[in-house]
Amino acid sequence: MECQWKPDEQGLQQILQLLKESQSPDTSTQRSVQQKLEQLNQYPDFNNYLIFVLTKLKTEDEPTRSLSGLILKNNVKAHYQNFPNGVSDFIKNECLQNIGDSSPLIRATVGILITTIASKGELQNWPELLPKLCSLLDSEDYNTCEGAFGALQKICEDSAEILDSDMLDRPLNVMIPKFLQFFKHNSPKIRSHAIACVNQFIISRTQALMLHIDPFIENLFALAGDEEPEVRKNVCRALVMLLEVRLDRLLPQMHNIIEYMLQRTQDQDENVALEACEFWLTLAEQPVCKEVLCGHLHKLTPVLVNGMKYSEIDIILLKGDVEEDEAIPDNEQDIRPRFHRSRTVAQQHEGGDSIEDEEDDEDDLDDDETISDWNLRKCSAAALDVLANVFRDDLLLHILPLLKELLFHPEWLIKESGILVLGAIAEGCMQGMIAYLPELIPHLVQCLSDKKALVRSITCWTLSRYAHWVVSQPPDTYLKPLMTELLKRILDSNKRVQEAACSAFATLEEEACTELVPYLAYILDTLVFAFSKYQHKNLLILYDAIGTLADSVGHHLNKPEYIQMLMPPLIQKWNQLKDEDKDLFPLLECLSSVATALQSGFLPYCEPVYQRCVNLVQKTLAHAVLHQTQPEFYEAPDKDFMIVALDLLSGLAEGLGGNIEQLVARSNILTLMYQCMQDKMPEVRQSSFALLGDLTKACFQHVKPCIANFMPILGTNLNPELISVCNNATWAIGEISIQMGSEMQPYVPMVLQQLVEIINRPNTPKTLLENTAITIGRLGYVCPQEVAPMLQQFIRPWCTSLRNIRDNEEKDSAFRGICTMITVNPGGVVQDFIFFCDAVASWMNPKDDLREMFYKILHGFKNQVGDENWRRFSDQFPLPLKERLAAFYGV
Repeated sequence: MECQWKPDEQGLQQILQLLKESQSPDTSTQRSVQQKLEQLNQYPDFNNYLIFVLTKLKTEDEPTRSLSGLILKNNVKAHYQNFPNGVSDFIKNECLQNIGDSSPLIRATVGILITTIASKGELQNWPELLPKLCSLLDSEDYNTCEGAFGALQKICEDSAEILDSDMLDRPLNVMIPKFLQFFKHNSPKIRSHAIACVNQFIISRTQALMLHIDPFIENLFALAGDEEPEVRKNVCRALVMLLEVRLDRLLPQMHNIIEYMLQRTQDQDENVALEACEFWLTLAEQPVCKEVLCGHLHKLTPVLVNGMKYSEIDIILLKGDVEEDEAIPDNEQDIRPRFHRSRTVAQQHEGGDSIEDEEDDEDDLDDDETISDWNLRKCSAAALDVLANVFRDDLLLHILPLLKELLFHPEWLIKESGILVLGAIAEGCMQGMIAYLPELIPHLVQCLSDKKALVRSITCWTLSRYAHWVVSQPPDTYLKPLMTELLKRILDSNKRVQEAACSAFATLEEEACTELVPYLAYILDTLVFAFSKYQHKNLLILYDAIGTLADSVGHHLNKPEYIQMLMPPLIQKWNQLKDEDKDLFPLLECLSSVATALQSGFLPYCEPVYQRCVNLVQKTLAHAVLHQTQPEFYEAPDKDFMIVALDLLSGLAEGLGGNIEQLVARSNILTLMYQCMQDKMPEVRQSSFALLGDLTKACFQHVKPCIANFMPILGTNLNPELISVCNNATWAIGEISIQMGSEMQPYVPMVLQQLVEIINRPNTPKTLLENTAITIGRLGYVCPQEVAPMLQQFIRPWCTSLRNIRDNEEKDSAFRGICTMITVNPGGVVQDFIFFCDAVASWMNPKDDLREMFYKILHGFKNQVGDENWRRFSDQFPLPLKERLAAFYGV
């Protein structure tokens, strides 16, 4: 029997020595330990030694034994399929025999080891595991019961799906009733495990739990007042999840549950309060929210507002007493990875908004993201934000009396929470707040120079939430004083305030757009001065503020004196950064916006920038090839470098237009693009299609020779499951059509069917519909004989998706296409002619020859059907449509 295995004394000493060394803080020691561990993995019974130290070697100290188990866990994760049978059986036996070790640390380690083996597909091959653990729950010995429960909780967390499948003969039918029995156990730790185990199965609506839902909820209510915080926390967590999946079962008790959650949101234990506070966030998403909560708002509002004060711990963690820290370099661990949002091509709409708003909720409550990420303050603020959106101005009745007291409070901590409250309700209660803003905004602008840094930083955020209103007023009243003070805060001596001010200023830029043009010199002065002042983390936010400024004021930035201020510090940073430095991402994004805004003004800087982007793409592609051919020597490259570089090349092509031709001629960018267009990562394809479209507009002579290779790839990427990839591919096809003219003919069959399917697909995002319609129109413009026969299949959605976009070149070419196709196949439009009339009426000022085309089609149709029929037909028109057509086209 394999259990007779005995360690070799010398081998054991060697491993213990290693375990001791690995606890050393020195990194070079750590590295040599890693290498030795890798070597030892060559020996089949190395893992036997590790389990032996964990479970048998009671003479060793616990941290060393636990570490041995954790190294074994990593080996199981990496190489379990290569363990010899004897070894894995030995490990499994030892685990089950020692799950009740008297040390909590060792029990927990054994539990982690068990769940890791189980999640390696071993639940099927270890049939005795679950029955054994469940039977150990009945043990008289506390350690055994607790250890088994700990292991079961981890298995329920890691393998919930398999437990609820036919693969295992549905063990939950036995396990869940068993867990429910332990809700009343006399040990708080066990009660807590029992709830946590069942909680794993709520969200997935597991059948075995749904059968016992009533006893489960009764048991939860019985534990509502438990003296153990961990139990109360798990009860709250259960109720929050039940709210999502079994609201029907909670409704009869809703009044009491809300009262209970109000108590728990004020629990002495912050972890319990935080779990309970999630309840309000979840409830706000339910349609019954308004009905069940309106009677409790007067109690809930003060509780949430109270939870929005910084706790003492927060202030310690935030170094809230350190007012000046601008000279202290940042701790690199604190800098979050930034995610690059790849380029998506979109249309401009009436009303001036660009389409970006669809997924743009970036100004959510993240004023202090460095502290313990999610805490009661943030959760309370988020709850108030969503409830403000549900109750709108009804919430103000309860908030305003509190706000008056908070906002003018002498204690900074309380005043600070009031300013956060004001920001949290901005979106939902905007209408009701308007009356108070003329006195509140000046008060907030004053708070920007409060002596406490934490007050200054939250004030930046709250003001940014009211930026839309500020910009809607005469600029001298609020915009100018706000901007002046915010620019001072960008140069604050406290880093947190700098960060908040920079972010708030970016929001203000987006709202104000060209309103900022008169102040550009002053703004640039400040932003450029911040370059010399900022530490690492805030530099990254400063790039964003500069990029947003360029997006907002566009070509107004293209003045020699502005370029002279802005470009030298940007290029200096550009030269400092190495190709592998992730700080390139925000800098490249920033330069992309600046290049697009400066247009020809960027020419003096474009060559080195262009070259480096091409190099970044080339390097990343080469690295990817090495990784594919020799994955053991080369890790996968970070493709974000390539994506950001492609996007900056797009910005250059868009900004410089034909001026980029020389650079393209002297580089291999088209070959690289051909590879990027076939990359398996969607974001890489998305950015390469955007660049293809921009280069097609800027210098088609270099793109044309590659069209035969590019078109089939574009055709295969018209898959609306990947919206952004599909969108950019569609847009590029449209740009290529305009350049190719009738030579586009051989490629129409590769794309037309997919485009017609996309435009008829339900729930397709607006941007994609618009670009698809434009591309179909453009294809029809250059190849009417090929596209017109399909007219009837797309004319209706085509007309409805283009009626809302502004007059522009793209809309112009698309409508020329549709008119040409109608001339070729007039029958295709007859049934949906009213939609065509409506789309024509959406034009403000079509060019004369396009207006002429519209005139001919409308009158042709009218003459075809005769006056009487036309009158009957046009009587269905809404009045504004009738009037416009009569005024512009005389029909």
